[in-house]
Amino acid sequence: MDYGIIDILQLIGALGVFLFGMKQMSEALTDLAGDRMRSILATMTSNRFRGVLTGFLITSVIQSSSATTLMVVSFANASLLSLAEALSVIMGANIGTTTTAWMITLLGFKVSMNTIALPLVGVGVIFTFLKKKSLNQWGNFIIGFGLLFVGLEFLKEHLPDIQQNPQILDFLQEYTRQGFASVLLFLLVGTILTVLIQSSSATMALTLLMTWEGWIPFDMAAAMVLGQNIGTTITANLAALVANYQAVRAARAHLLFNVLGVVLALLVFYPSLRLVDAFMLRTEGASPFFSAAAVPVALSVYHTAFN
Repeated sequence: MDYGIIDILQLIGALGVFLFGMKQMSEALTDLAGDRMRSILATMTSNRFRGVLTGFLITSVIQSSSATTLMVVSFANASLLSLAEALSVIMGANIGTTTTAWMITLLGFKVSMNTIALPLVGVGVIFTFLKKKSLNQWGNFIIGFGLLFVGLEFLKEHLPDIQQNPQILDFLQEYTRQGFASVLLFLLVGTILTVLIQSSSATMALTLLMTWEGWIPFDMAAAMVLGQNIGTTITANLAALVANYQAVRAARAHLLFNVLGVVLALLVFYPSLRLVDAFMLRTEGASPFFSAAAVPVALSVYHTAFN
C-alpha cells in the first residue's frame, strides 16, 4: 500500500485544520455572547423542557456539545444548577450536536465549499483588523467557519484512495461481516476515536467521509455514531475530576444517560435501521444499504432520531 508517514501526517494536519476551525467558531461565539450566555443557561433551566431547548440552542450555535457540558459541569460545581437541571441541558446538547452532521452532509457533500471557504477566511481576516471588538469576534467566527470546510476538503483529499489501495477496503470488509459482533466492534471504534480526538463532531465528519468513500456500510457507520455518543462524555468526566460532588454527579449522569441510550438503541438496532432505510427510499429514492451516496443523509437522520 502506497500510503506512508507523510500521508498520515497530512491526514492528521487536515483533521487539525477541521478541529481548529470548530474551536475558533466556538470561542468566537462564546466571546460574542459573553456573560449573557451564562445568564441564559442559568435562568432557562428551571423547567426541564426549557432546559433541553437551552442545551439544544447553545450547542447548535457554538457547535460543541463538549463546551456546553463543560459549562453545565462548572455551573453544577458552583451550585447554580441542580442535577435534574444539568441533565436536561445535557439532553438538549446531545440533540444540538446533530446539527454538525447535517451541516457537513448538506454543505460539505451536497455543495462544493472550495469556492467560498477560502474567501470566507480572507473576509474574516479583514474583520480582525477592524477596531471594533465585536467585528473582530465576528471575523474570528467567519475564519473558523471557513477553516471548518477547508479542513473537510483536506480530509477528503488526504484519505487513502480506495481505488489505488483496495487492500484497505478488504481489511475493513473483513470486520463488517461478523454480524452483531461487528456492530459492537465499530461501536467501540467510534467511542475510542471520540475519546482520542475529544470531539464527536470531528469523529462524525470522519465517519461520514468513510461512508462517502464506501469504506464501511451504513450499519457499521451507525454503530460508530452510537459509540461517539459514549465517547463524547469523557470531556465532562475529565473536568469533574477536579470538581465537587455536584459536578461529579452531573458528569456521571451524562455518562450513564448516554450509555443507557446506546444500550436501548442496540436492542432495536436493525429495526431502527430498516425504518431509516424506508424513510430514505420514500424521500430520496435511494437505499443507504445499496447506495454510498445516500449514506451521509441517512446517517444524519439516524443520528438525529437516536438523540
